[in-house]
Amino acid sequence: MKKPDEHPRARAVALAALGIVYGDIGTSPLYALRECFHGPHGIAATPAHVLGVLSLIVWSLIIVISIKYLTFILRADNEGEGGILALMALVVTPNENGRGRAMLVTIGLFGAALLYGDGIITPAISVLGAVEGLHTATPIFEPFVVPLTIGILVGLFSIQSRGTGRVGTFFGPVIFLWFVSLGVLGLASIVFTPHVLTAFNPVHAVRFFAEGGWAGFVVLGSVFLVVTGGEALYADMGHFGRAPIRRVWFAIVLPALLLNYFGQGALLIRNPEFAAHPFYHLAPRWALYGLVALATAAAVIASQAVITGSFSLTWQAIQLGYLPRLEVRHTSRKEVGQVFIPAINAMLLVSTVAVVVGFRTSSNLAAAYGLAVTVTMVITTMLAFLVMRRLWGWSALAAGAVTTIFVAIEIGFLASNLIKFVDGGWFSVCVGLGILAMMTTWQRGRRILAERLKEKAITFDKLDEWLAAGPPVRIPGTAVYLTGDLAGMPPALRRTVRHLKIVHERVVLLRVETVRRPFVPNAERVEVHEIRPSVYGVTARYGFMEMPNVPKIVEQCKQHGLTIEDPTYVLSRETLLATKRPGMAIWREKLFAMMSRNAGPATEFFRLPADRVIEIGAQIEL
Repeated sequence: MKKPDEHPRARAVALAALGIVYGDIGTSPLYALRECFHGPHGIAATPAHVLGVLSLIVWSLIIVISIKYLTFILRADNEGEGGILALMALVVTPNENGRGRAMLVTIGLFGAALLYGDGIITPAISVLGAVEGLHTATPIFEPFVVPLTIGILVGLFSIQSRGTGRVGTFFGPVIFLWFVSLGVLGLASIVFTPHVLTAFNPVHAVRFFAEGGWAGFVVLGSVFLVVTGGEALYADMGHFGRAPIRRVWFAIVLPALLLNYFGQGALLIRNPEFAAHPFYHLAPRWALYGLVALATAAAVIASQAVITGSFSLTWQAIQLGYLPRLEVRHTSRKEVGQVFIPAINAMLLVSTVAVVVGFRTSSNLAAAYGLAVTVTMVITTMLAFLVMRRLWGWSALAAGAVTTIFVAIEIGFLASNLIKFVDGGWFSVCVGLGILAMMTTWQRGRRILAERLKEKAITFDKLDEWLAAGPPVRIPGTAVYLTGDLAGMPPALRRTVRHLKIVHERVVLLRVETVRRPFVPNAERVEVHEIRPSVYGVTARYGFMEMPNVPKIVEQCKQHGLTIEDPTYVLSRETLLATKRPGMAIWREKLFAMMSRNAGPATEFFRLPADRVIEIGAQIEL
């Protein structure tokens, strides 16, 4: 029997998941069907076209969201964590050959980078689409649409520091009311044109393509707008878990979306002239302002899914070594995946406001929307194939049969969205390429830096010679040197001995390693071994969703026979210089040096007490 508080807790989590995870896909009715019949690539709203488009929408939601993401992709979690980087970490094994591993990593990083473009466009198009509903009531509000949208976005990003859980608890009831309204409005319209329900028959979709030709293919890019949010859904899995996300989709979200899309379709069959804003024409005149207010609130919530997904994605990238250290705040004691990253929040805010000012209407933004998400979905499917083969033990035939269905659909969406590249699709692709350049530069730069430091590395045998030839001053206490390699002396220790002529009575070399798992059990956290008399090597392992904490590591060393009291933490700080040495292009070396200079301080990242830290610097030529 379940505990008495288990059901309320489950309901609270489900409500919060509704508010965070499904806001994006839940506001697609504001603009998706409209773009099919009114946007720059729209077609005539004839009954046959309406039924064909509705059939495509229905089966896109069922196949892409219900089957692909909810049934298969959510199973491919990395110890509870979702998102494309968590998926990539799951399939890229240490024994992968060099070329295959590099290709998988690059593909995965590109898919992850594209999601930042989605994180910029989603808030802009969702809020603009909602506020533009005021046009339906009166054109007086038209000059205020962009300023009002910007004000709402500033308010949204300003509350992110409160944490996903608190924001989700507040948003949950609002988005629940939104989905109820979607269903009621749609049902009221279906009653007058029940024939629209025949669009469940996929024959309408087949006939639409057969008769529509090129126009039918082009409109597929607008149909794709109904499933944007699938990747954010997967990325946010670590915030709430698999079960609540699935329950909420089948119980609330999918029925409400289908009712509303069918309701809009029924309206267009009766009144094709309403194609400019079919959603708002579902409401009676007296309810229009209230619906605009509710739609705006829902649009704000829609933005939350991609914002929290961007935070999770960035945290994973930092821990896996694809981005420099940034300030990360954990906003929940219960859910380790709930994080807030001020720098990413500021970047998204500035970029989103710039996009609103640049594109000005949701129809213009619709051209920029979708392309990046489609590419990411295709990459997710490719990685899922590897999960099926390597981790689930499926045969190539079974895994190929499942993923081929998804890829065939997504390639169709991708080809259609490519048509919109010049109209705005270039924006999200450029954002993705820029982020990819930063990620690959940081990854490659760290490898080159490690090689340069290794060139100057000195073995502990050399340390023994130094100590024998001219003993430095031994000062009391224990020094903890953070290092990436326990095989030789850390640069900071080498400089201390050679230039300062001192060495502590006890030296501890600490290597903090991030593994390709979200979490590491405490029993596997720390390893201690003696390198030389009074010189110890400590390896601390953390998952990519955990925050390293060096003082806690020092405490755990007691369980392994090493007691460290009042240590002095010694860090190495390198000033990087771009050179013509083989490694990276000059511009990439300069980019890496700039990223390194602006990385968050190691004292904050590793939770070091600032008054016990010494930094010893040196110049390194890349």
